[in-house]
Amino acid sequence: MSVVYDAGVLIAADRSDRAVWADHRARLELGLVPVTTAPVVAQVSRRPQQAQLRRFLRGCDVQPFLGEEAHAVGALLGRAGTADVVDGHLAITAVRTGLSVRTADQEDLELLSEHLPTPLRVLPIHAS
Repeated sequence: MSVVYDAGVLIAADRSDRAVWADHRARLELGLVPVTTAPVVAQVSRRPQQAQLRRFLRGCDVQPFLGEEAHAVGALLGRAGTADVVDGHLAITAVRTGLSVRTADQEDLELLSEHLPTPLRVLPIHAS
């Protein structure tokens, strides 16, 4: 099964985390293209020299933040009592695509999951 990557996964990939890269390669070899979101990319992309990040993202489907999703994200954040728009959009994207979330921020995603009509499957990573 493919997954939706959060910022922690992209940061780990940018730092050449072997476990994250191995998991990513295995998915790609099985034809399972991981998903992430444009806001997640914006959160971690800081300079053009992040070659590892850019290489990792070539194997991902980067989903845009569409205007019609803004109200759903805002409503989710209101129900959960949080304010992280990037995590909110990631959660909405995971529900829309029916995919699990690979995250370094398990608690925040599980909190959002409690306020979704379909609970998220949250898969933690442990960056080295």
